[in-house]
Amino acid sequence: MSDALRAFEGRFGHVFKNRERLNLALTHSSTGADHNYERLEFLGDRVLGLVIAELLYEDFPQESEGHLARRHAALVSGASLASIAHVIDLGAVLKLSDAERASGGAKNENILADVMEALIGALYLDAGMAGCKPVLGALWKDILHVMDKPPQDPKTTLQEWAQGRGLPLPRYEVTGREGPDHAPVFTITVQVEGCGAVSADGPSRRVAEKAAATLLLETLGVLI
Repeated sequence: MSDALRAFEGRFGHVFKNRERLNLALTHSSTGADHNYERLEFLGDRVLGLVIAELLYEDFPQESEGHLARRHAALVSGASLASIAHVIDLGAVLKLSDAERASGGAKNENILADVMEALIGALYLDAGMAGCKPVLGALWKDILHVMDKPPQDPKTTLQEWAQGRGLPLPRYEVTGREGPDHAPVFTITVQVEGCGAVSADGPSRRVAEKAAATLLLETLGVLI
């Protein structure tokens, strides 16, 4: 194993017994390898959600389910994953094609977030759930309590952002509806005057509106 990978294990907080899992978690599809991190990403997403939920349950005993859910959503978001990936310099050890690296793949926040989840999946297979909690607790400790209060509902945040700049209130419009009555999928488009428009889907208008508001806030660079 290279010195760079050994140093990365130190930053990540776990020395892998199975080195193949670590290598797989760092392998992007652009390399053309037979296997890449995507299956581990699927696993890691579920592991991360459970570990963060347990940490919040323990650390915020007075908060309601709704407040915990809002904290949880923020902590497992792509933005949070990418932020931690930058802290541990994940991009330095990513296995990318030359073209992908040249195009900025090692700094791409979507890729970094996905690979963080893959690493968590590899960690789970290597050390079990008992081994995941201390590693993830250490990685997330600086942001776990950074919010004095749970993050606001994204629609409220977007509304306050617009009002604070003297702009009209955000406008939400149903721009699509598919699926049967018992399982519809709504597409909602939200726009703020002069700031563009984005669309998102959801199983109800309310969920789709929140997803659209979140997406527009991310586009505007507003933290939720």
